[in-house]
Amino acid sequence: MTESAKVQRVGSPEEAAFLDLLRTADMLTRGAIGVLKAEDLSLTQYNVLRILRGAPQGLPCGEIASRMITRDPDVTRLLDRMEKRGLISRARESRDRRVVVARITPEGLKLVDRLDEPVQKIHRKQLGHLGKGQLRALAGLLAAARARVE
Repeated sequence: MTESAKVQRVGSPEEAAFLDLLRTADMLTRGAIGVLKAEDLSLTQYNVLRILRGAPQGLPCGEIASRMITRDPDVTRLLDRMEKRGLISRARESRDRRVVVARITPEGLKLVDRLDEPVQKIHRKQLGHLGKGQLRALAGLLAAARARVE
């Protein structure tokens, strides 16, 4: 392939940044998926376990949905699958029967705790070469980009 054939036309700096973000997210995601696949867990399920680990008293399903990294249009079905696996439990609130609260189970907690080190290892492998200063700068830039679209 010639050098000119490799060059892609990009319409604007914003478009170039957008495409670079998508490529980078895809590459980083593939690494995490590899770690989670060994436990038969999706990235979305892992995200739910992390959210519930940080809220041992449990959270209403709508609150879980709002805290998720990627929006899942069918959180109920996602939680159904996780409950069937014994990773979470759900119960109606006694004060307001319309509210269903999800909690991480001991089995779910063991799983997410067991994944901490392998997930951190993949993050260090993928991004550790940037160093703390560059990682903070990158996080700041990404937060600034999200602030205009959230």
